[in-house]
Amino acid sequence: MILNRKVLRFEIDLDFVLIAITTSLKDYRICYYVNRHLNFNFIRTDDLRLDNALNGAEMLFSLYHYSWDNTETDFYFISNKGTEGYLVPEMREADYFIMIKNYIDEEDLDNIISALNKIPDIVAAVKIDPKKIKSRENLLF
Repeated sequence: MILNRKVLRFEIDLDFVLIAITTSLKDYRICYYVNRHLNFNFIRTDDLRLDNALNGAEMLFSLYHYSWDNTETDFYFISNKGTEGYLVPEMREADYFIMIKNYIDEEDLDNIISALNKIPDIVAAVKIDPKKIKSRENLLF
């Protein structure tokens, strides 16, 4: 007897750009500097909530949002360290992430990264490939 098997492959759509930021500042303080240096207007929203697979506890991560209305580009400023652990555990050296959803052209992205790196309290701001992150499901919201 021959069984016909179909394999269903599910691939996560990672349609966003990710910038990792290393700094010792609190989230509200670094957002203030980002807003000032980049002419952004990050506004605090409800915390990002994730269930911890290990102990079932809910993890909360601070979350800020800003949008470019003319291009419908959304920016999210997310804390990597939450109440019960890390959003992206394999990147513990990153304190925050800026997630850019929808379209952003390379020149704008380069200008943003360059401006972030000019903020004195930011140690480093680098573009990260979301496909190389093991816990990328945590970034889908």
